[in-house]
Parts: sequence; structure tokens; C-alpha cells
Amino acid sequence: MYRALLLSLTCLASSAAHAIEYKLPSDGSNIVGTTEYYEVKQGDSLSDIANKYNVGFLGMMAANKGVDPFLPKPGKLLQIPTQVILPDVAHKGIVVNLAELRLYYFPKNDASIVYVFPIGIGRVGRDTPNMTTTINEKVKNPTWTPPASIRKEHAAKGDILPAVVPAGPDNPLGDYKMRLAYGHGEYLIHGTNKDFGIGMRVSGGCIRMNPWDVEWLFPQVPLGTQVQIINQPVKTSRAADGELIVEVHAPLSKDESQVGVKQIVEAPKALLDDVEGDAKATQRLNAELDKQSGLPVILKS
Repeated sequence: MYRALLLSLTCLASSAAHAIEYKLPSDGSNIVGTTEYYEVKQGDSLSDIANKYNVGFLGMMAANKGVDPFLPKPGKLLQIPTQVILPDVAHKGIVVNLAELRLYYFPKNDASIVYVFPIGIGRVGRDTPNMTTTINEKVKNPTWTPPASIRKEHAAKGDILPAVVPAGPDNPLGDYKMRLAYGHGEYLIHGTNKDFGIGMRVSGGCIRMNPWDVEWLFPQVPLGTQVQIINQPVKTSRAADGELIVEVHAPLSKDESQVGVKQIVEAPKALLDDVEGDAKATQRLNAELDKQSGLPVILKS
């Protein structure tokens, strides 16, 4: 049963650097972790709570629609998106699912676990592309050479960027960068010197991580590690006992005209086939396609 599945899948927090370790299921299902709950305290914000549980800001908002992100009501019980369906790709190396603003790391030396992190990705107009590539450079305390297009953007706002930003607290790459062997090497996985933007579309196309997350991941990932960047707003899992579960995220805006406008997300044909003829399952699926909560939801047993 689903309850047994929840009890059998544990989510453990590392005391070293907040890396969250999930045990992979051994029963053929594709879902990890358990949903957690948090009672809002005076002075909390959704950003504070997201950092406490190391989940994304937009993910917190999607899971708790209608809650004021800056002044949530004290005593309100919030649902924390710490249970996830794994993306439908090879579970190898690093997998980034843009739609859910998460990075998954499947260590080569242990096929029983996965680490999951919230990330920031490219903003509208500077989208992070889908790709399958590798990590071909790792640098601690990197400098940053802003591309000409970025310098031009900033200059238009009266912000003149230097040709090279040295390592240190003013460097937007933070303390670690990993370069992807894609295109001309312009895409990175890196840290940040800002206290916002994780779990949001804020970067110039790179993958941005919390400082404590990239500090943990950097030494774990060898050069040549495979990186898959995908865009799967709808994920599904079928538990060993036959329960069909879906997780739906809001699709990414394709241009400025779509920003702030609710986008329609379509279910894959295989999922539609799975619920065909089952009125209750179809109703639940349609409700979740509309709600886009980013939380695993049971469609049928």
C-alpha cells in the first residue's frame, strides 16, 4: 500500500553540508522521500522555510497555494515538497529537471541512493537548454568573466560590470563552478553570493545552487560526469502494489508574454492511456493538471 511505501522510503539530512540523501526504492516504484509538514511561526517567510528544508522557493509556493510568501499566517500548517517522483531518464550522474527546478545526483559508487537539490535556472530569454553532456572543468574560488551580452544588459541599467570579477564575496559564481562541455562552455553549475534565487528562474542560463549544496557536490563529482538537462513537467510512478501516482509542475514560460500567466500542461499519452475508462482517476488527473502543485498525488490504486 501507499502508506507502506511512505514508511519504507526514508529521507535523511546530512549534517555535513545539508545534502539531502534519499534511499532509492527497491520495489520497482519511482518515488522517494516522504512529505513533511511545518507549522508557521511568527516572522517566518516561505523563503526561510524553504531554506530550512533545502527545497525550492517556487516549489514551496506551488505546494501551498494561497499562502502569503512573505507573511504566512502563524499556526498555518504547510506542506513541504520533500517527496518526489524521479525523472524518467537514466539515473546516472547529474540530472537536472528544469520544470521542477531540481538537480538530482546519482553517485556512481552507490546505486542505492540519490541526492536532490533545489536550483535556480535561466530566466525567460536566457533559458537553460536541454542537453546531455559532461562536466569538463572544476574550479574552486573562480573568477567571473561576464559575457559581452551580460555586460551590455547591465550597462543599459546603469550597472557597469568589470571585464573580470575576482574571486570573493562579490563574485556571483560563489566559491565553486563546474563547466559543462556543451556549446562553447558558457553553461556552468555554480554557487552564488546572493541570498535569493534558488528554486527560481533567475540566472543567465547557468544552474545556480545554494552555497552549502555546491560545496558538498563539488568534491563528489569527478570530471567526465554525465549531465542530463531535461524538461519534464509531468512525472509518473507506479508502485509495486499497482498504485498510479502523478506529480505535475507548472510548465516553463517560453517568452515574456507568458510570465505570470498560468500555462496549460498536457499529460503524456501513456498516462492518459493508464487512466482511460477510470472516471475517478481521470478526474483526479485533470484536477492535478490544473492545480500544478508539484506534489505526488495518487490517481488510482
